[in-house]
Amino acid sequence: MPSTHQALADERNEHILIYVDGEYSLRHEAKVSVFDSAFLVGDGIWEGIRLHDGQLAFLDRHLDRLFSASARTGIDLGMDRAGMTSLLEEVLQRNEMVDGVHVRLMVSRGRKKTPSQHPSNLVSGPTIVIIPEYKQADPSVARSGVTLHTSSVRRPPPNTLDQRINCHSKLHEVMALIEAVEAGCDEALMLDVNGHVATCNATNFFAITDGEVWTSTGEYCLPGITREVVIEVCRGSEMPINVADFPLDLVHGADEAFVTGTFGGITPVRSVDGIEFGDGNAGPITSALTDLYEKAVSADIATRKTP
Repeated sequence: MPSTHQALADERNEHILIYVDGEYSLRHEAKVSVFDSAFLVGDGIWEGIRLHDGQLAFLDRHLDRLFSASARTGIDLGMDRAGMTSLLEEVLQRNEMVDGVHVRLMVSRGRKKTPSQHPSNLVSGPTIVIIPEYKQADPSVARSGVTLHTSSVRRPPPNTLDQRINCHSKLHEVMALIEAVEAGCDEALMLDVNGHVATCNATNFFAITDGEVWTSTGEYCLPGITREVVIEVCRGSEMPINVADFPLDLVHGADEAFVTGTFGGITPVRSVDGIEFGDGNAGPITSALTDLYEKAVSADIATRKTP
């Protein structure tokens, strides 16, 4: 079954070196403690970053989000932005990677002396894990698009589990995805507590109707970097975009739809709840935005290349 995170197989990944708290290990040897807070209670934050042509795309935005999550959760990263950047570059250099790479950076609060939520039981500083993999999105997914099922699992409000923090606590999203798969679809579309369209289980959602682009307010979804760039390119190209609450009925009557994420970029949506859009291929506005997004990636990379 297709997925926006479906990648082409790459045998080089069997030999990558994974960073875990200052040490490098092959993937089958890399381990964290069973007493780590992320394993015990989902107490951690993370980022997924793409490496294009020797540069980490939108790195500043990813670090902004990471350090914001660190401040809001009280998880000490143990280093500043320059230190985190140097560490990411060191991991990539150690693996001799320059392109077509997806980097997963994860930070937990640290190891505990016993299974517990309480930070007084910490016996270490933060656990930092960096997994760099050769990962190219399967082009067949972008060609065929994905199908979505509106899940009965809702996105919680900010005062319950703030969806704007990229944390390890993803059980509700997994449950929504499982429900969608059992319904015969690829991924889940999720509503907020008020019944408005919020996001998907692992990507951000956009609908297009009557030439206008719609996406949620962002209060109940992760502030996706790709989402942010798409909103910016819409405004920069004077393409009408509504960042607002909107009902599921608007989606069911839309002309096009797509989802966004760091790994897959922009992926067309073929159908939602069995209602198909157009002929099943990427619509004209989705295609235009894909081109604009790719140009934005190239422009970002160019700004950080040394002359």
